[in-house]
Amino acid sequence: MSETRFTDQHEWVRVDGAEATVGITKFAAEQLGDVVFVELPEAGRKVGAGGEAAVVESVKAASEVYAPVSGEVTAANAALTDDPAKVNADPEGDGWFFKLKGVEEAEFGKLMTKAQYDEFVKGL
Repeated sequence: MSETRFTDQHEWVRVDGAEATVGITKFAAEQLGDVVFVELPEAGRKVGAGGEAAVVESVKAASEVYAPVSGEVTAANAALTDDPAKVNADPEGDGWFFKLKGVEEAEFGKLMTKAQYDEFVKGL
């Protein structure tokens, strides 16, 4: 069973078995506007929770994408390099940024649930 959690920096992480997939939320994609460039981490790179892991650039701004949890990058979504607009089209699906292994349940458990994140966004 997979579960998705969210950060206050508008990243999501979906844990499915031993692998976690990371991306930015629909809210973040809407705030950014049209995404024109994505810089993704290389496989094998270790990232810490809250550490810079990727960059997303839109017509409005460039933003860091932070790792919601610690782990080792196993894959980056190469499709975003050719078609960064996928981030806008499906930010919480095909527009994912990278995958991690070695995620600790305790770190994951500290992140917001969908309901908590939706409530957080309402207050912005």
